[in-house]
Amino acid sequence: MTSTSYRHHVAHLQHRTEHLLAEHGFDRLLIHSGRPKMRFQDDHGPAFRAHPYFVHWVPLPRHADGLLEIRPGRRPRLYLCVPEDFWHAPPTSPADWWASEFEIHQVERPEQWRSSLSEPKATALIAEAADFPEIGRHAQLNPEQLLLQLDEGRTIKTDWQIECMRKANQTAVLGHRAAAEAFENEQSELEIHLAYLHACLHEPEQLPYGSIIALNEHAAILHYQYRVAQRPESFNSFLIDAGADHLGYAADITRTYVSGGSDISRVFAALIDSMGELQQRLADAARPGREFTELNEQTHRGVAEILKASGLCTMSIDAMLEANITTRFLPHGLGHFIGIQVHDVGGKVDFMGTALPPPVEHPFLRLTRRLEQGNVVTIEPGLYFIPSLLDPLRESNVQRHLNWSLIDQLLPYGGIRIEDDVLVTDAAPENLTRSAFNTLSESKQIA
Repeated sequence: MTSTSYRHHVAHLQHRTEHLLAEHGFDRLLIHSGRPKMRFQDDHGPAFRAHPYFVHWVPLPRHADGLLEIRPGRRPRLYLCVPEDFWHAPPTSPADWWASEFEIHQVERPEQWRSSLSEPKATALIAEAADFPEIGRHAQLNPEQLLLQLDEGRTIKTDWQIECMRKANQTAVLGHRAAAEAFENEQSELEIHLAYLHACLHEPEQLPYGSIIALNEHAAILHYQYRVAQRPESFNSFLIDAGADHLGYAADITRTYVSGGSDISRVFAALIDSMGELQQRLADAARPGREFTELNEQTHRGVAEILKASGLCTMSIDAMLEANITTRFLPHGLGHFIGIQVHDVGGKVDFMGTALPPPVEHPFLRLTRRLEQGNVVTIEPGLYFIPSLLDPLRESNVQRHLNWSLIDQLLPYGGIRIEDDVLVTDAAPENLTRSAFNTLSESKQIA
């Protein structure tokens, strides 16, 4: 199905781009894939990833100095830079299943395609400004309104993009299963991370984002960035937020686990189960026409219900929401668009590009618009025990309603997050992540 769905994907992009070029008065669109950058005073740099506008068309997420030209009524022209270089291996040759959609020109140096900028055609150029200090009088760099509409087009995924995201989820699930097993075997954060990479067959720089591998209280750090090599003295909990890549498209999955048979471990396990039930209700509610801000409000009501049922807070549900108690336990938003970029574009504007800022009480919400068929979103509620957020409540007028003894016992467990990637369809949502987990479980049973 890949070649057919990809052909339809390119045809869809060509049709839409031709319409936008006519609307904005351009004869053509040039998209640069980007160029590796060196660190300051160094001859090495971070791993290269192509610009998302380029990857939207071309399944080469690691190809530098490529240039794509889109012209109305003509097959897209693709310049691939393949240097003569004895220091590095050349890029892999274009695969037949996608290369036939382009008029491909292979060059050794970007200077060989740079002359096309001087053609007397009204040109929109999407590129990093530093890579094009001179663009000629016929080109306009990153025209804002055109970019906004191109971003809008990326909010609705084609069949080929969805296929890529299914495969990315299937790969990530292999890593998640290996990581869970490594936690059961009391491995360190670094050892768990290496087990994840091995199961995914990913290099670290191939990951769509830096994996969060958090043991114990580290799970309370939302974007925990380290991986301690030493094994901790105790293994209370494990939160893993890790994804995978397929042809430039991302998966973003989070799971939380608990270890031990103590009373407080059982309390934390019950919280994980409650959060899992809430997460599944929210995922099922991701349907066309639903406002994501409303789903975010439902999330906080669900968190309030968990706090009440677990005895962590004795206030009524409405009183907790009125006092913003839940934001102390869940400071981030429910989710975001996902695609070529993990936090994909278009999440906080409407289809016309008008800004849709998040609610004042939920400033970190990354998606504030109405859901449509073809959106792919993350659904990731959480419940955390973050000292810097909870400590101010100890001296507030609501302190007597919080079970500080239980909170203090749960602090070494850090927190809980459960996250799936969900496709909005015209019927029930398709949970790409759960489908991948279920497929893996079925294959193991057959084996």
